[in-house]
Amino acid sequence: MSELLIHSMSEFSSVILPCLDHAKVREVVEIGSEFGGMSKVLAGWTGERGGSLTCIDPEPADGFAEWADEHQHVHHVAKPSLDALGSCDAADAWFVDGDHNYYTVIHELQAIDRIQREADRPLLAFMHDVSWPCARRDFYYAPDRVPPGWRHPHSYDHGVRLDADEVLAGRGMRGMGSFAVALEIGGPRNGVLTAVEDFLREADTEDRPLFYVHVPAVFGLGIIFDASAHWSNEIAEFLLPYHANPLIARLEENRLRNWLEVIDWQDRCS
Repeated sequence: MSELLIHSMSEFSSVILPCLDHAKVREVVEIGSEFGGMSKVLAGWTGERGGSLTCIDPEPADGFAEWADEHQHVHHVAKPSLDALGSCDAADAWFVDGDHNYYTVIHELQAIDRIQREADRPLLAFMHDVSWPCARRDFYYAPDRVPPGWRHPHSYDHGVRLDADEVLAGRGMRGMGSFAVALEIGGPRNGVLTAVEDFLREADTEDRPLFYVHVPAVFGLGIIFDASAHWSNEIAEFLLPYHANPLIARLEENRLRNWLEVIDWQDRCS
């Protein structure tokens, strides 16, 4: 029944693609391909414009590597993001949807920002999972890649609910072996949104101001871009109605509550 819960970054295509159009994006780097939903959207966009798509994912879904090989302008880098970014060139746009934890995300953003600044290119980055449940709680697909001191105590068997800070053994939204959740919520170095906020505190300066937009749907889309880029005003005006929109946030809460009820029903019947 997992197909009932929309979760892919590709659901934001109607928001993302106009931004790419305004910024005249041709070269894209995507971190975290998983099932390739967003990858296929980006492959279509870059292919139509004579650009390129680099997909960084050490363990994508079955068939992804073969799909990438079928497209000359798509390059698959089968490495963890923090290993791969050291050899990446600047791009017109970046998509960050890999491991959803503070350590990984803040180091990805710092590396991307460094790459763009060294190339004197504006920053345009799209990040997934900046809302519940990963905003203030680390999720780990590969806990061993997160160093001690950055990695919170976690569990593959406990789940989370909207109205409970504590994790629940064998209940709620959980990884069922595919990912682990941090046992505690909030606090320093915990969660994707916390990483984004900490990055912005260090990177957003008077010399190089940054805009941040938060679309509170489908687990949350965050967009960081250079306020001084020649296309920034067009993107800001387009995104303004979506930013922290209370109606969109209420609809997201409603869909999550309904989905959590489905999970509870499944747990009771199993």
